[in-house]
Amino acid sequence: MKCIIIDDESTARLIIKKLCDDHDDLTVISALDSAIEGIKFLNQHDIDLIFLDIQMPNFNGIDFVQTLKDPIPIICITSDRDFAIDAFEYDNIIAYLLKPVDQQKFLKAVEKAKSKISSSNNPPINEGKSTENQSEKFLYVNVDRRLIKIEMESINIIEAKGDYILIKTDEKNHTVHSTLKKIESKLPEDLFLKVHRSFIINIQRIIDIEDNGVLIKRDVIPISRSKKPELIRRLNLL
Repeated sequence: MKCIIIDDESTARLIIKKLCDDHDDLTVISALDSAIEGIKFLNQHDIDLIFLDIQMPNFNGIDFVQTLKDPIPIICITSDRDFAIDAFEYDNIIAYLLKPVDQQKFLKAVEKAKSKISSSNNPPINEGKSTENQSEKFLYVNVDRRLIKIEMESINIIEAKGDYILIKTDEKNHTVHSTLKKIESKLPEDLFLKVHRSFIINIQRIIDIEDNGVLIKRDVIPISRSKKPELIRRLNLL
């Protein structure tokens, strides 16, 4: 099984790699020091198993799990047992090991991973997903008793304003009597993301991301913590 290790502690990475090297069925492809580096790596490589630290700065292991497009089996490794409840909410987390890692528990976790991978029978990555987005290219909104045609790709931001929404485009802003929930259902999912209870953004228009905000044109839009993993997953990281 091809595996990677994601842990911000160099000593922990060395210990897990040694345990993997001593196992005939495991081949460590890479040992990475952050969840963000793990996401970048998975965008370019196929992996069978991930050894994942939970406690990492800025973007922890649970955040990382939420970004995964495919349910790759994960063995969590951490020094805090309190994360176990959160971890086992995800079907692809098959074991939870506490540091320092016990060798016998490590071997047992690997056997569980082998069993899960074997039983999955390698389903296609895109199974159950549409191969093409069939969303319309235009949106029609009612403004002052007129129907205004807006090109989807021209929309930068949609902001909730009480009983109205503000649609900001390249050329003009439109105030429409509607809700974010209603307009969200009409937007192409591959282009737009609700990043905050008051904002939907066009992810192709992002200029910069820093901490808990994104820059689009001259607007800094807040990102909810619960939405950040999905945003990171959707970005084409290098």
